[in-house]
Formats: sequence, structure tokens, C-alpha cells
Amino acid sequence: MSAEYKFESQYIQGQWRSGASTTQLTNINPYTQETLLEISAADMRDVDEAYSSAHNAYKSWSKTTEEDRSALLQRVMAIIQVRREEIITWLIKEAGSTRLKANIEVDASLSLLAAAVDYPKRVKHETLPTSVDGQESSVYRQALGVIGVISPWNFPFHLSMRSVVPAIVLGNTVVLKPATDTPVTGGLIIAKIFEEAGVEIGVLNVVVGTGSEIGDYFVQHDIPKFISFTGSTRVGKRVGQLALSCRMIKRVALELGGNAPLVVLHDADLDKAVNIAALGRFLHQGQICMSTNRVIVDTRIHDVFVDKLIEKVKTLRYGDPDQSETLIGPTINQNQINHIQAHIQQGVKDGAKLILSGEIQRNVIPPHIFIDVAPESALAREESFGPVLPIIRARDEEHALFLANDTEFGLSSAVCTEDLDRGLKFALQIDAGMTHVNDITVEDQTIAPFGGEKNSGLGRFNDRWIIEEFTRTHWVTVQNTLKQYPI
Repeated sequence: MSAEYKFESQYIQGQWRSGASTTQLTNINPYTQETLLEISAADMRDVDEAYSSAHNAYKSWSKTTEEDRSALLQRVMAIIQVRREEIITWLIKEAGSTRLKANIEVDASLSLLAAAVDYPKRVKHETLPTSVDGQESSVYRQALGVIGVISPWNFPFHLSMRSVVPAIVLGNTVVLKPATDTPVTGGLIIAKIFEEAGVEIGVLNVVVGTGSEIGDYFVQHDIPKFISFTGSTRVGKRVGQLALSCRMIKRVALELGGNAPLVVLHDADLDKAVNIAALGRFLHQGQICMSTNRVIVDTRIHDVFVDKLIEKVKTLRYGDPDQSETLIGPTINQNQINHIQAHIQQGVKDGAKLILSGEIQRNVIPPHIFIDVAPESALAREESFGPVLPIIRARDEEHALFLANDTEFGLSSAVCTEDLDRGLKFALQIDAGMTHVNDITVEDQTIAPFGGEKNSGLGRFNDRWIIEEFTRTHWVTVQNTLKQYPI
């Protein structure tokens, strides 16, 4: 195995070098609070160079064969398998991932790579019927060009790879801006892996910088044809506005916030529903866009469900993310801790009953559960992005459906019932991009469309949906015989 990777620099034009900004970024372990490394941040000049590098590389990369691009991904997969523990270690110490979550994240990325190897073979031109004599009519799908990717800190490795991998294998080039909380797992380790795999110079560039210094410029730059953003709804709306107001309108994919409901109907298997609720909310301490943000329970089973849930959640281990039995690790940073604390305090102020709680230790927030939550309260309406679970009482199935849809978000959702036909009917009435019957709200598969409705975003990831996002449709006709015109 090669020596362990080192990270202190930007990756631009195939070179590792310091950013041009005077800002120094300190990368901190959220559990131990130790400094992992310091990075000289990128400024707008670095963004210019990264986009120029990607633009120049596109001219040759877009002309490479399907086999060459697929072979690159196969080499990337092999390197990840060899360096698996190194990547997992970084996810634990940089992103606060538990060992369970880190393994899930790496496995998801490997599945993504395995599926994407075949993407180039699926980009074929189609011959269309035509009523014009002597004409050949065809539709081609072609690479877009340069794609700008902005990724978040919660699943940094996978959510960066989810855009980077299909973009590159389809013939595009990429400039990646990872979150400043996770510059390594969200960007620099990916650059190292692709570099080791022999990627052509300029095909992938990584700039690590603050949103205040390069965020808007990254989106508004003339070169990228597409901006793929994963993050909060607030920032995502600004990204969309900037992309539409550019000199040349850009395509965007926005994977934003969620307020995923888990609906427990009166005929549900309560033991199953409790396990679904506990894992769906507290995996990765609730820092997942698809995380169960509220549970809506039929009043007929509400009290029994709550008793069983409390019993279950009290058994969940929280603390050191490097311990294999830990489910709930540290919150990413102090700002996020402050947000979650304010969310809890507001819940109490609004009259909800806090029936399970605990003291914060080393950025680890123990599970918090509320009952008697008003549907119009902040607890019910806002995304906590933390280990806080509000339970809302529904009068009946119709009321439960109303409560599930009574939100500005529409990413993921779930319903528990022993009547599968009833569950499917209920699922199809939820205004969301994804709904799961008798399963957790946290679900992502490489052959299924991933994305949301309403303020949860635009576009879809995975399989044919991401192929369509990262290529353009080009209609071409060829007139083989003389055509008669009316002039």
C-alpha cells in the first residue's frame, strides 16, 4: 500500500499548492477538538485557475473513449478498497462520523462507482422518425462541459463523489468546492484518489475556501455550465438565484433540506416502527437530510408507541465515534450545537413536553424526544439536523396525511402499516420525492432516483436521472436530398 495521504493544499491543474487567500482554515476533530491540519484557503484567483484548468481539460477529456473513462473509475474503486480504513479514519476524525456511518458512506460510494462504470455505454444517439423526404433525424446526448460541485459536511465523501463520479465518467470536467468543516473527506482525499488513479490533469480540481470569499464567485463564474449543490435550503435558494442571474444561465441541481415525516398508522407493528424511528432519527446524530425529523402517530397507539420508543432509545450508545457500538457521535461544530440547543429551548417554550434528554459532552448531544408537539410549532416545522425527535399525535389516517404534507419540504418520508396496499396508497399521496413503506426515511440506492419536491430541491441523482442531468440533448438533422423550400 502507498504511504498515507497528506493534506495541506489546494488541488488545481494537477498540482498541490497553497491557496492564495490570506485566510487560514483550521480543520478540527469535532469530538476531541484537536487540530487536524491547517490549510491556506482559496480566493477568487484560485477559482479562476481551477475553472480554466477544467475548461482546457474538457477539450481532450470529452473526446476520450468510453472504455478509458470507465477504466478510470475501476482504478478509483480499487484504490478506495485498498485505502478503505484510511478513508474511514478520516471520516471519523474530521466529520464526526461513527464507525457504522463511515462504513455505510464508503460502501455507498463504492456502489455508486460500480454503477457509474456503465454510464458511458448508455449515452447513445437515437434515430427519430421524420416526415421530411431524404432527411435523417437524430438526438444525441453530449457532455455539458465544466461542472461546479458544492458539497456538504454531513456525508462529505459520498455526497461529493455522487456528483464528481458521474460528471467525469460522462465526459465532463469538475471543480469541487467541499465544505470548510470537511475539506479532506469532502474534497482533498478524493483528489488524491483520482490522482493516484491517473486522472488527466485538469479533469478534477478542488478548491477549499470560505463561502464568504469564493461562494458566490464559484457559482457566477462564466465557465461552469452546471452547478451541483447539496446543502441547506437557504443557501440553495441563493445558488439557484445566482445561477439564473448569470450572463449565461446555468443549469442547477439543488439537493436541499428536509423535514421527513414517519407516519405510524394504527395497524403498524409497533416494535418494527420503533426500530425504524430510532435508527431513522439518530443515525449520524440526525445530521442527514433524509433523517426522520418528526414522527406522526395515530392517537389510538400513541402512548404505547411512545413508551416503547423511550425504552429503545435509552439503549442507544452515544459518545466516541470510533467505538463500533456508538450510534450517536459528535455534532460537527459549535454553531450547529447552538442551533440544536435553541431548537430544544424553543420546543420547551412552545409547550412541548421533553420526555428524554441529557447533557452535552464533547460535542455529543444525547437523544432528545418531545411529545405533545403542536403541528404549527418550530419543532414540527423546522429541520433540527440533530438528535431531536418530536412526536405528533394524529386523530386518524386522514389527519396523519395532512400533517405529513403540512411542510415546505418534500425530500423523504415513510409510513408504517401492516396493510401494504394501504401503505402504498398512503405513500403515493405524500408530496415528496421519496417514500418508504415499513422502512426508514434514510435510503439511497444507485438505481433509484434521489431528490425532493418543494423547498427540498430540484433535479434527481443516480442512474438514468443523473445521466440526463449531466448531459445535454442535441437534435441533429442531415438532409441527404435536395429539399424544396417555399421561396
